[in-house]
Amino acid sequence: MKINVRLFARLREQLGDSVQCECPEGATVAALTDQLASKGDSWAQLKSQEILCAVNQQQVSGEHRLADNDEVAFFPPVTGG
Repeated sequence: MKINVRLFARLREQLGDSVQCECPEGATVAALTDQLASKGDSWAQLKSQEILCAVNQQQVSGEHRLADNDEVAFFPPVTGG
């Protein structure tokens, strides 16, 4: 299945705007994160506890199961002031 990954804030600056991934049926956000982190040092930061994830604009945990054509967004916590 195809998953559309979008990156925001400092992740976008370091890794680019988006990437499309192929995942097996029943894959979870955690499995996708592991797959992306295996691409190298810069990508490994996606496994940080600080990085948040949303699927189709809803924040989710690593156990969330993905479906074909889901949009997965990774982003650091937002702070304001």
